[in-house]
Amino acid sequence: MPTPIHIRRAGPQDTNTITVFNLAMAQETEHRRLDEATLRDGVRSLLGQPQYGFYIVAEQAGENQKQAIGQLMITYEWSDWRNGVFWWIQSVYVIPEQRGRGVYQAMHRHITAEAKNDPRICGIRLYVARENERAHAAYRSVGLLPSAYAMYEQDFVLGPHAVEL
Repeated sequence: MPTPIHIRRAGPQDTNTITVFNLAMAQETEHRRLDEATLRDGVRSLLGQPQYGFYIVAEQAGENQKQAIGQLMITYEWSDWRNGVFWWIQSVYVIPEQRGRGVYQAMHRHITAEAKNDPRICGIRLYVARENERAHAAYRSVGLLPSAYAMYEQDFVLGPHAVEL
């Protein structure tokens, strides 16, 4: 019988794990090597300023303690059209040996239930690289649908990462 997945809000004690997961995710998905010190400071900043968002961590019981196996970050977007807040899912990462075992689905169920219990939350959004078909399939499996919008950006820190439409 598989070990149950436990989902919880991250705290300062998770800074190192989240930093390591984000380094791996950026390398895997965008082939970017992030500056570890800057990233660690960014993780600490979000964990210390909940008005910007929060992380959740997925864990499973290990031999002597719980082991982090996944994470995601939620940030906020105000919608004047809906008079509510969208939760943006970002920085999704599941350790490779746990992929395909329902870790993302468990995290998604957790944040969806939390969002639906808060009348201020009007929906959930995320962005995903066009070529990441595995992620597209995972997101569709939990009921997320492609948006009518294309995303554009001007990145002042990491620089351009443009793609042809």
